[in-house]
Amino acid sequence: QVRFVESGGGLVQPGGSLRLSCATSKNIFSWYLMAWYRQAPGKQRELVAHILSSGTTNYADSVKGRFTISRDNAKNTMYLQMNGLKPEDTAVYYCNARNLYLELGPWGQGTQVTVSS
Repeated sequence: QVRFVESGGGLVQPGGSLRLSCATSKNIFSWYLMAWYRQAPGKQRELVAHILSSGTTNYADSVKGRFTISRDNAKNTMYLQMNGLKPEDTAVYYCNARNLYLELGPWGQGTQVTVSS
């Protein structure tokens, strides 16, 4: 059964950094697209960044220049390096992926990121 396990969240001060990890139980090459999402309290889940199997990346305007998505194929793991964190980045962060048929995988538990002084 496919699973995604997110980790690396925590409490950080504004301007700080965190690196999130997403481990997948399925061979990473099975996924056409892997992505990070986030959901802040009272808001809908939004796409933060995605990376294609080709390595092409794309980011939401709100995180461009601050966040970097990457993947380690050997470890079946995707990462999100977050620098210059702002209070508005506070949310539960989830990872997910789409296969060649663009079907979305199951949602995991997410990892909480809180940016506060």
